[in-house]
Amino acid sequence: MTRSADELITEFCKQWASPNPDELAGYFAEDAVYHNIPMDPVQGRQAIKEFIAGFTAAFDGIDFQVHRQVSDGTLVMNERTDVMHRKDGGEIPLPVMGVFEVQDGKIAAWRDYFDMAAITKAFS
Repeated sequence: MTRSADELITEFCKQWASPNPDELAGYFAEDAVYHNIPMDPVQGRQAIKEFIAGFTAAFDGIDFQVHRQVSDGTLVMNERTDVMHRKDGGEIPLPVMGVFEVQDGKIAAWRDYFDMAAITKAFS
């Protein structure tokens, strides 16, 4: 049975609680683009895997608390709070709006919109 784009993204978001870069990268198409809008985009599954590995190394996990999610065929959008669990026990909540484009059962594009000032403040 094939998963819908909505089901795929729901599953993907849950995987961040115990992030495994290889597993997370497996959700992406080979030529996918991951763009945290305040930063430069990352292109290609391998580059996305490396980005995820570097980013998640600072955390014990990230809970994607999805408040609302809507989908229309291959497009999925969610409003969520990503709660990053620091290795020192602290938490960093980050409000995010995510947009996912799914093609052939893989994420072809992922864009996250958030306030970079919240991240800068949390790490200062």
